Amino acid sequence: MIAEFLAGVRYVLRGFALLRRPGLRRFIAIPLLINTLLFAAAAWWGWRLLEDHVLGGLPGWLQWLTWLIAPLFSVAILLVVFYTFTLLANLIGAPFNSLLAEKVEALQGGETPEGRAGLTALAGEAAKSVFSELRKLLYLALWSLPLLLLFVIPGVNAAAPFLWFAFSAWMFTLEYIDCPMGNHGHGFGRQRALLKRHRWLAWGFGSAMLAMTLIPVLNFFAMPVGVIGATLMWTERLRSETSPALSQEATS
Repeated sequence: MIAEFLAGVRYVLRGFALLRRPGLRRFIAIPLLINTLLFAAAAWWGWRLLEDHVLGGLPGWLQWLTWLIAPLFSVAILLVVFYTFTLLANLIGAPFNSLLAEKVEALQGGETPEGRAGLTALAGEAAKSVFSELRKLLYLALWSLPLLLLFVIPGVNAAAPFLWFAFSAWMFTLEYIDCPMGNHGHGFGRQRALLKRHRWLAWGFGSAMLAMTLIPVLNFFAMPVGVIGATLMWTERLRSETSPALSQEATS
């Protein structure tokens, strides 16, 4: 379990190391720009929420607590805002992420997915990529509600933060593995079925991505790093296990 978890973490580190590879730079540029703009907007919006609705709403006799409340609410609000904007960044960048995954796979010695032609496939992939992102958002919404309810159940709420972290890590892996697997026609059901066979690998990768997303400056690079790391994980660990049996698991 630990070895698999650490293997997932290493794929994120390797993804970060490949950011400067010459053959990938032009495919990284657009996802990086999207992520940078959205995270900058998230930081600005989060700070305005803090100033206008938290610090600005304190009664005069509590102003002396600003030094304590400001850092605590800054962290809480920015975590929520950054998580929301991460989903939005991946929704907007989905077509470009698919191209980046294709290029990484080609550089790893794989073949370009059948029926694709590099940048000329961008328009055709856009609608499919957006649909896939929306399906993941629905999956997220369906699981988030019961997990959030655990926070208000006495006794169970002590475990709620750990369950929420594990689910968030799982979602981050599903988010990025869709790029290489989607290129090969493997839908959301197959992706989940395959990752269930490698839960600790998925949790390791997702945990590292979640941590990266929450670290200022590094979070700007999270999207391209996630795509590259997930593609490496797909080509080296997961691709060989796709089979008709996986299709049956996906529909069961």
